Amino acid sequence: MKTILQVVQHLRPGGIESIALDLTHFAPLNEHTLIVSLEGNYQQALATWPKLAEFKEQLIFLGKKPGWQGKLIYQLMRLIKQKNVYAVHTHHIGPLLYAGIAARLAGVKHRIHTEHDAWHLSNLKRRLLQRIVIKCVQPILVADAKTVANHMQQHLHCKQSINIINNGIDTDYFTPGNRVMARATLNLPQNNLMIGCSGRMETVKGQHVLIHALSRLPLSVHVVFAGSGSCEPELRRLVSCLCLQERVHFLGHLDQMAVFYQSLNIFCLPSLNEGFPLSSLEAQSCDVATLVTDVGASKETLSPSSGRLVKAEDCDAMASVLLDMINNPTETSPRLYVQQHANVQSMVSAYVSLRRPLTTNGVCHE
Repeated sequence: MKTILQVVQHLRPGGIESIALDLTHFAPLNEHTLIVSLEGNYQQALATWPKLAEFKEQLIFLGKKPGWQGKLIYQLMRLIKQKNVYAVHTHHIGPLLYAGIAARLAGVKHRIHTEHDAWHLSNLKRRLLQRIVIKCVQPILVADAKTVANHMQQHLHCKQSINIINNGIDTDYFTPGNRVMARATLNLPQNNLMIGCSGRMETVKGQHVLIHALSRLPLSVHVVFAGSGSCEPELRRLVSCLCLQERVHFLGHLDQMAVFYQSLNIFCLPSLNEGFPLSSLEAQSCDVATLVTDVGASKETLSPSSGRLVKAEDCDAMASVLLDMINNPTETSPRLYVQQHANVQSMVSAYVSLRRPLTTNGVCHE
């Protein structure tokens, strides 16, 4: 049995964290996966993300405080040796810095690092730090989208090739369903056209843009939000200022995300920055027409035959495209595209292939 160590900055509801859980849940039978969260503890994480209870025995929290903590490298080295770790897989710059260096010092041959977005590389300090760490750790580099890979090549001056492994979702879970039953489950109105948006309620997710766009749409159109975050009070005030209280529904954190998508007519991702988002894939897997903003690799998640794209932070353009989607609903199902191009099993298989024993001329070196 091979032990795989995945390392993330924290375990809060989000795309990177969901990918780590999926890679753990769908791991092959000959692998045992552990997830290390640099920050936080189990009780805090579970309070905000009950789903973590399913993985309790596979989670390790290091309780990192803000700022540099060099001792974490030695702590991770001890953990790697204690668990006889076969491969270390880091997600984002913090885990690469701590766990990547620990893996190199501990002699772990299979070191994999995935970049899930690249907008942070526009910061010179982060860019220089990541170049240094990559040179030191020498990991197999993975980007979750072509856009991310291009930015990595541009900003990090990578001499090695970058593997592109698109994020995948569980298409057996995210399936089309009965809209009437889904709305009844979530206590949503049955007779209105429903536009949905899921994600953390932070400025970067752009929910305020969608609210402004809603104010330009017919009164029969409603918006429903799944998720929570620090911007929720501000978003609620905006809804009140625009007199949209009867047309905007805040559901908070949901574990029944398939039911959420099944309740929708249209899904909208109004983000100001993104990597390779999962929510647009999940919605399309449930056969929901989807609109995303043209940021990061969002457009790479769209079915070419049914997906729509709009400029970020442009509520007028967003309202116009949404109105066109309402008046001219697509007859093309986006689900098949997701099944073929963003299935979780394909993602897992691609990562497993990166961990195959190192060979030269057919001779295994492990």
